[in-house]
Formats: sequence, structure tokens, C-alpha cells
Amino acid sequence: MSHPTRVIAGIDEAGLGPLLGPMTVGWSAFRVPRGEVNLWDVLSEVVTDSPRQDSGHLVVADSKRVFSRNPRGARRLELTVLAFLDQLDAEGCGPRTPSELLKLPPAGLQLSSGALARHPWYSKLPESLPHAVDEGVLSIRSGKLAREMNRSAVNFLDGGCCVLPAGELNDSWQTTGNKSLSQWQVSGSLLEHMWESFGEESLSVFVDRMGGRSHYGRWLSKQFPAARLQVREECSSLSEYVLTQEVGGVERRMRVVFAERCEERSFSVALASCFAKYGRELGMKAFNSYFGGLQPGLKPTAGYTTDGRRWLKDAEPALSLAGVPQGVLIRDR
Repeated sequence: MSHPTRVIAGIDEAGLGPLLGPMTVGWSAFRVPRGEVNLWDVLSEVVTDSPRQDSGHLVVADSKRVFSRNPRGARRLELTVLAFLDQLDAEGCGPRTPSELLKLPPAGLQLSSGALARHPWYSKLPESLPHAVDEGVLSIRSGKLAREMNRSAVNFLDGGCCVLPAGELNDSWQTTGNKSLSQWQVSGSLLEHMWESFGEESLSVFVDRMGGRSHYGRWLSKQFPAARLQVREECSSLSEYVLTQEVGGVERRMRVVFAERCEERSFSVALASCFAKYGRELGMKAFNSYFGGLQPGLKPTAGYTTDGRRWLKDAEPALSLAGVPQGVLIRDR
């Protein structure tokens, strides 16, 4: 006898503010038993929100806590990301190349071959994944996660990250004139993807708040023009909406919650944060490898504003050799 279930999902971004490198938007979706489900509790045998417990657990938390710029931090993030993505594959083996990772988003949000060619450093992405952890360790952790999810009647349905390199972001900002609107173009499309995929399963989606914005009704109405929109709450810390629509005699329903520090209250958002961070760090690794090859000894950068400006000054010889247009390299906003 099957038990009633629902779908919970999350969306989060990484790298909206830096001077260099991509912005990435991650998402995740789970089918869980009906009722209040805290996945940190349900999966506590294999998952934790504490980086200190990474020796025996996968760490799902705000990616700023999961990732640190040292080998342990890189292993911690990669284990979490790839172990969960392994659950999407019937054989328990998820993406094993960056190319496969980039194909996870819905078709309209995948990074095009033209965009990759425009940003030549993406040719320096690792040839295979994992690149920071041993495949055997990953296989053990993925297997433990699979068994625990099966025991708990939890299914990981969907997840990954969308990548927008600097040139693509600059093009978007010329159209929208606003960082939040450019972020919404991706997040709104992901909401539409989940609405179409899981809207008939009592779907709830949690989204990390975009800046200080409290009102998202206009954006949702434009993204879902045929749906009925109910505004449940709009306050300083949380905004909640419900979309409903009858499609082919079946009702679709999606609850959407925008909240501050959403990765602290929502497992699915915390995992989306990790996916987004992993995509950005892969991009920055390729960036530093490409320019470091043109200028040996060039100190890498994480792309944030102060160090990004330092890097631009230090990298003048490499930039001269690369001949990359400024609008493809440096963020306009």
C-alpha cells in the first residue's frame, strides 16, 4: 500500500556579487512522506549540517559553511554534491564529467556551446569528476545515502546548477537593468520547470530571498499567467504565495516561500546552495588554470571584488596574451 507523499524543493544562488567568474543557481527537489519532514533529522545517520562531522557524514548546509579554500573544504563540498547527484541515476552513478554536470539543467537553462567558446577558460574544466575526492570514497558515501533514503521513504528527484559566465550576465543586465531581475530570470524558469514536473504532487518550493525584496507577486504572475495567485504573507523576513491551475482536469498547486537565510531552515535550499557553489568553484578553477597557463606564477583569485581588482592588475601580461574582451571577463555590475 502506497503512502501519501509531497514534493519539497529549493533554489539558491552563488556568486551574484563578485567581480569575476560566473553566477550559478542551484536547485534540488525531494519526494517525502506527507506532513512535516525535517530531512536533517530523517537522514541524520548519513547527513549533518555541521562541517566538523564531515569524516562520517555528508554536510548539507549553507555552502559558505560547507566549502573552505583548502583540500578538506573542497572534498567536503564535492562529496555532498556528487553523492546526492548519484541518486538521480538508476545505477547510482551521476555526472562524472563537467559536461554531464552542465547538461542537468532544463534545456532552456543549459550553458550553450557558444557561451562556452566565448569564455575560453572553460576548456580547462577538469576532464573527469570527482577531482577532489577518491571515486571509491564517493561510491561508499553514495551507497550509504541511497540505503538511508530508501529506508526513510525519501526520493531525490531533481537537482543541479545553472551556470551564467560573466559575459552572459553582462548581456542579461543590459536587458533587465537589474541584478535581481537577472537572477529571477533563472529562478523563475526553475520554478516553471518544477511546476511542470511536480505541480500535481502538492509541491512546496523554498527560495533564498533576493536582496531586500519582500514582494514577488508581480514576478510570479508574469511567470505563471494562467495560474491563480494567492498572497499568503509578505513581511520583512518571509514572503509566501500559492499558485493553482487546472490542467487537463488535474489541479496543479505550488507553494512558493521566499525567506531570509533560507538555507538554515530548508534542507532543499541548503543542498541547492551546495550545488551552486560547486558549479561556481569549478568555473573559477578553470579560470585560474587558463590564465595561470598563460602567466606562470600568477596568484589565483576567487573573483570577489577586492581580490579581483588585485588579480586584474597582476594578470595584465596574461590578459594581453588572451585578448579576451573586457565585457566577457569583468562584470558590469
